[in-house]
Amino acid sequence: MTVTHEQVRAQLTGPGQLFEMEEIEVRGARIRTWKHAPLTFRAMLDNSRSHGEQVFVVYEDERLTYEDHFRRAATLANRLVEDYGVVKGDRVAIAMRNYPEWVVAFSAALAAGAIAVPLNAWWTTTELEYGLSDSGARLVIVDGERAERLRGCAVPMIVARADGDLPPGAREFGEVLGEVRADVTPPAVELGPEDPATIFYTSGTTGLPKGALGSHRNLAQSPMSVAYALLRSVALAGKDPASAAGQRRITLLTVPLFHATGCFAVLTATMFTGGGLVLMYKWDPGQALALIEREKVTMMTGVPTNAWQLLNHPDLGKYDISSLGGVSYGGAPAPPKLLERIGDQLPKRQASNGYGMTETTALAIHNSGPTYLAKPDSIGLPLAVCDVRVSSPLGEELPPGQVGELCLRGPNVITGYWNRPDATAETFVGGWLHTGDLAKVDEEGFVYIVDRAKDMVIRGGENVYCAEVEAALFEHPAIDDAAVIGIPDEELGEQVGAVVRLRPGVAATAGELQEFLRGTLAPFKIPVRFWFREAELPRNPGGKILKTHLRKETLGL
Repeated sequence: MTVTHEQVRAQLTGPGQLFEMEEIEVRGARIRTWKHAPLTFRAMLDNSRSHGEQVFVVYEDERLTYEDHFRRAATLANRLVEDYGVVKGDRVAIAMRNYPEWVVAFSAALAAGAIAVPLNAWWTTTELEYGLSDSGARLVIVDGERAERLRGCAVPMIVARADGDLPPGAREFGEVLGEVRADVTPPAVELGPEDPATIFYTSGTTGLPKGALGSHRNLAQSPMSVAYALLRSVALAGKDPASAAGQRRITLLTVPLFHATGCFAVLTATMFTGGGLVLMYKWDPGQALALIEREKVTMMTGVPTNAWQLLNHPDLGKYDISSLGGVSYGGAPAPPKLLERIGDQLPKRQASNGYGMTETTALAIHNSGPTYLAKPDSIGLPLAVCDVRVSSPLGEELPPGQVGELCLRGPNVITGYWNRPDATAETFVGGWLHTGDLAKVDEEGFVYIVDRAKDMVIRGGENVYCAEVEAALFEHPAIDDAAVIGIPDEELGEQVGAVVRLRPGVAATAGELQEFLRGTLAPFKIPVRFWFREAELPRNPGGKILKTHLRKETLGL
């Protein structure tokens, strides 16, 4: 007998069940929350110690148990307070690759009562300095590569895995940590669910990156949301959720921890359930296959690009990846063709597609199992604690089938943008997050993303904001006008392209423009293709470039 979504929701969220909900008021809005979720990250960290000698983090030949992690995080939290004067509400930035020290630093900052500020490790020196300045970071914890980029930075620095001499005034991570005692406890600090916890940088279509300010409630509710999504899929497939709940998950993380997906959908979810987290120096599909075999990975989580590249790797059949039970992705559009490929090349593996944003602390809508097979072009059903509404330009709720702006409400929606009251007021209205994505909802409640209202290219899960690239192009003396567009790409989802008009009598090549941009933009933001045109770029009466016309002219879309 086929079970319905309503039946599964009632089964999982009933009184006394793990996913029981309660309604509370947060910032003037009534929302549903997971009743049995921790109230703060500090509570989650304390609970994680019960997993003891289970391996928490694997990186190459290094292994960090839950007990190891707790002791190091608690020790570093004390050092932040004692050596650097960190107090509740101070910002502690983290800028490094996916090393075990990233996990320890993140946990330590939060345990000390600070606001953790993960910075994009791909950023240039200018971009990193902006993140430090905008957040008002008291100190930054970096790896050797980021230490070199920030060598002249005035913010105190702790360096993990230094490549050479430390910048003046910086201290080595291990030296700061010092002795790690078995009886260590985190600093005494009073934390509540509405206290600020994280600042993750994101961008709008104009201006500089904005800091998305998340609370301890946002952070602590998120792992429960991931667990609910997984068990809902099991139940919708007609299986007993209890059988899956007892299985230990080993997740291969293929995206950066400074992403909401990496941090909230994977790291904190792993910590919450006592699973294992396998890190990589950088994404490599061949190495991923070897790690799946060696570590008996049960789930690979990342963006659609990672799944494409794994499926396309010539050594796919040479490794024993029988432990891999599922492939999960989000953060970028996932074409239905990808689901078909997974079914053909990785039979019996469950694929899942999630939708979320930095502003929703990652996962908010999820599609997996039989519902994903039935509706591969849908991002799925909202989580039980999340409400979805499709709004007209006037703010009216639209009926099923009509396209409008996707709005979300729930305990995962962040408090707003750091020191950006105008942007906060524009995006968060009456408890609802206005995502900027155009969507529709069918009669069964499944959500479909139709287009992105925000002017943005998503390249392999990395957000590239067109205005930023256009502004950098305009710095070149040969550029008269420029527009950045997304180029469809089977592997990366999209690549960055640019349509430019040169000043009369001035010459420039694509290679010259790319070289010029390398000094100001991270590599993933630099256009891979340029179109040069002599005519003026098409604009509407308000002066905005008509990019739909440009896409049709250049790409035939």
